[in-house]
Amino acid sequence: MFRRPHINPRRYQSLPVCGIKTFPASEHAQVVPVVHDLSSRVKDKIARIDSERPESPLLVDSFNRRHNYLRISLTERCNLRCFYCMPSEGVELSPREHILTDDEVIRLATLFVKSGVSKIRLTGGEPTVRKGLVDLVARLNGLRVYGLDSIGMTTNGIALERQLPLLVKRGLTHLNISLDTLDPFKFEIMTRRMGHEAVLRSLQAAMSSNLKSVKLNVVIIKGLNDGEILDFVEMTRDRDMSVRFIEFMPFTGNKWDKAKMVPSAELLARIRSTHQALTKSPDELNDTARSYAIPGYKGSFGFISSMSDHFCGSCNRLRLTADGQIKVCLFDAKEISLRDGLRSSETDEELLQTIGQTVRGKREKHAGMEAIDVVKNRPMILIGG
Repeated sequence: MFRRPHINPRRYQSLPVCGIKTFPASEHAQVVPVVHDLSSRVKDKIARIDSERPESPLLVDSFNRRHNYLRISLTERCNLRCFYCMPSEGVELSPREHILTDDEVIRLATLFVKSGVSKIRLTGGEPTVRKGLVDLVARLNGLRVYGLDSIGMTTNGIALERQLPLLVKRGLTHLNISLDTLDPFKFEIMTRRMGHEAVLRSLQAAMSSNLKSVKLNVVIIKGLNDGEILDFVEMTRDRDMSVRFIEFMPFTGNKWDKAKMVPSAELLARIRSTHQALTKSPDELNDTARSYAIPGYKGSFGFISSMSDHFCGSCNRLRLTADGQIKVCLFDAKEISLRDGLRSSETDEELLQTIGQTVRGKREKHAGMEAIDVVKNRPMILIGG
């Protein structure tokens, strides 16, 4: 049963409790085995590839940052309208023929993995609205023989519940669910849509699945949901998941205001005033979140401080937009088209040359929150966060 965190009943409506849907046996037979149980033969092959393949310098920038993490946006479409992600007037979507096909996604992903990428995360828009998502995950899972270690996805959870069992069976290993409030009324304000209960059902299903990790992403807006941080922390008491508080970031059309951003240090101080015994978790290489845990709690919480305490010095991320542009920095408007190369019959070597040149041109750090606010970049929904 999905038990709600301890919250003030006068402030929130009750959270729903719902079972996980099952699939008929005939459908089970159509999927590949759970990827966490790799055969010894496959493990041996991966080990041989890792030992024989020298590290490629292709994805190393001029500041010696090695990029082994690729975020692939599968679509610009979304079934929510979160105000920090999509402008109130909406966005002009790319023509359907400009969006990368499954074959194009796989070809580019293969080049990146063979060049050193070990982690792929699928984003959007909302990735679950892309047709053929399960089959695409299965094809990406085939890249494990080239060194791919994990396939993650970031989703709003609205349409996730029914798809999740097959996604996990086909190769999905890590999941981030975006949920900015525990209040259904505030949810409609922030997303401009209904669906709070569906997200909670998806979270319940994720916690009961065979995923290696489940994280909850919470964008904090001063005066709107910053009063809920302790309730989110309380969710980690009996759930082995991580809640990550994300600073409000400026993107084209989201009416960012520095006064609405709550620095992570302030949030930590508020939590510490209630939980004095909390402990800092060791930072892992390339971590974007500074994580903490409360003794006796199963889960953890952390902060992604892109504005107040950026992590540019250890950034290992590259982004591929749904329309085939490579972006080396979330906050840099510069992007280079790989789609055009694909569709003009460029060879793998020519595509890799473009990728390498783009990576080497990555700046040391972003320009700072005030400067980012005036840069004409894509809205978040068209980047794939």
